[in-house]
Amino acid sequence: MTTLQTRSDAGLASALRISVSRLARRLRVERAVHGAPALSELSDTQLGALAEHEKVQPPSMTRVIAVLEQRNLVMRAAHATDKRQVMLTVTDEGRDLVHQSRRLRDAWLARRLRELTPAERAKLRAAAPILEKLSQS
Repeated sequence: MTTLQTRSDAGLASALRISVSRLARRLRVERAVHGAPALSELSDTQLGALAEHEKVQPPSMTRVIAVLEQRNLVMRAAHATDKRQVMLTVTDEGRDLVHQSRRLRDAWLARRLRELTPAERAKLRAAAPILEKLSQS
């Protein structure tokens, strides 16, 4: 990515989309390669804060919850007073799986960051809050 390519907002948008997509794809590969077998079969959506946080549609979340329940990663229970609602609880196995997946990917990324110069790491440190802000839009 050259300065010329990112001079315009459209060029920057394209460069960011490509770079962030590649990084996300690489992190998914890391989970599949170095994770436990169950890690490679689950998406972050399935292990995230569910529909609200992940911005997915309810039918998609219903399928995700069914898979998580089938794998004993969440438990489903009826709501005490509202029969239209279902209460979900993460099992110990589900919580452990999330923590293991995050540790593996964080370790991989930390190794890659050590390959960068201090100046490059400083730029990423400064950009991190901005990227977070974009992701929350």
